[in-house]
Amino acid sequence: MKAKQHIRKFFIISLWMVIGTGVMVLLIAAIRIKREKVCKGYVITINGEKERQRFIDKKNVVQLLTKNGSETFKNKSLIDFNLQKMEARLEQHPWIDDAELFFDNNQVLQVKISEREPIARVITISGTSFYIDSSCARLPLSEKISARVPVFTAFPSDKVRLMPADKLLIKDIRKMSVYILNNPFWMAQVAQVDISSKRTFEIIPTIGNHIIEFGNAGNCESKFNRLLIFYGQVLSKTGMEKYARINVQYEKQIVGVRNTYLNKKDSLKFIKSVEDLVTSSQKMDSVKRDSSAKTQYP
Repeated sequence: MKAKQHIRKFFIISLWMVIGTGVMVLLIAAIRIKREKVCKGYVITINGEKERQRFIDKKNVVQLLTKNGSETFKNKSLIDFNLQKMEARLEQHPWIDDAELFFDNNQVLQVKISEREPIARVITISGTSFYIDSSCARLPLSEKISARVPVFTAFPSDKVRLMPADKLLIKDIRKMSVYILNNPFWMAQVAQVDISSKRTFEIIPTIGNHIIEFGNAGNCESKFNRLLIFYGQVLSKTGMEKYARINVQYEKQIVGVRNTYLNKKDSLKFIKSVEDLVTSSQKMDSVKRDSSAKTQYP
């Protein structure tokens, strides 16, 4: 009985040794095959939420991947690529939200880049400037292009680490800017948004000499809707230049501080100017640039 148990134990141990040896052989073979395979090139694809001009292009990505051109990928063994480290290097760039690298079946390195999308430009009280995206991340300006986004001035801090009150203000900027971006009329009519000492917003319009006291970003849609109704009523009667300040921050009401009265001719001229603004803005929003075409590099 004991002899049978010993024989059975011997066969089980032998079986596991054979399986272990087989796994090791397969692993060594896989490593050898992978080492024999070499990179045949790479393809860079840059995606964003919208088709637009890019703040980071394929040339920038190549420089980041190859340490400013000091490396070459072609004919380099696949086993020598540390894709995770390369992804981390790319994601350190402020304009790159996410990077994914992998080899396809043809040993071509696929580089998938997701670029951050600016939603507002912020200018501080000291004059420094930066963009923010939908996550409120700060993005540097570019010497090549400028994003067509709402501009907010007099932000109270230049610090990298913001105080809680400044973080809340950035979130208000994001909320208000997203609304403006999604409405062609306000994209055309809002020239800039000033931040007051009380951390409230004052809109400087493109057409008209009035200032719009907006308050904070709370009930943003309701405030813009009330303002649009007021525009319509004023345009049909008196002309916008009659008011120096328009306050929409109080719920269900608009307070106007009068300015110099304009005649009917001036009112009609203002109406035509606003209509032109809307038409121009809609045309600009309908144009999309296809800048995400794939390009393969040797």
